[in-house]
Amino acid sequence: MNFLAHLHLASLANSSFLGNLMADFVRGTPEEQYSAPVAAGIRLHRRIDTLTDSHPLVREARQLFRPEYRRYAPITLDVVWDHFLSLHWSQFEPKTSLTDFTQHVRTVIEPQLAFTPVKFQELNEFMWPQRWLIRYQEIPYIGQVLAGMAKRRPKLAALRETNQDFTDNYQSLEKIFFRFYPQMMDSVTKPFTGQ
Repeated sequence: MNFLAHLHLASLANSSFLGNLMADFVRGTPEEQYSAPVAAGIRLHRRIDTLTDSHPLVREARQLFRPEYRRYAPITLDVVWDHFLSLHWSQFEPKTSLTDFTQHVRTVIEPQLAFTPVKFQELNEFMWPQRWLIRYQEIPYIGQVLAGMAKRRPKLAALRETNQDFTDNYQSLEKIFFRFYPQMMDSVTKPFTGQ
């Protein structure tokens, strides 16, 4: 899951937007660094990542990628899931527009940024003004996102090539998303006692 899905699932779980969005920027035990609600949000994000990585439908989606790029598929799929969620937002949240949702999340997160990792603060400087979560709807924008990730991290240069796997298998990936994402929505509304 990428930014939008993590935020949406956080809203369903009544969990901290900040914790869920910031989790990839936090190492170690979050309870030692942040308030209980933010730490719980970080834990939820990590739980969602674990469920996603091991989910049979995600494994099925990975097989749609060419063998030489399959090891990069999990990263690409995280962005792809956000594409489909952004594109079909009203089917999952008919009472709140995606624009209103993202504006609400922004107003919650921005006042809390001062005590967050610098890299996370930098992310927020671009994410909101450039409307990333809404632009995920655009197929060409997904290619730009993957190319940007490839450029910033040379070890992930092959991500640029995975955009072809995304577009070549678009309909199949969309069908998998509609089977997979409701299960993730269901998973965050159930009690969880693990770490």
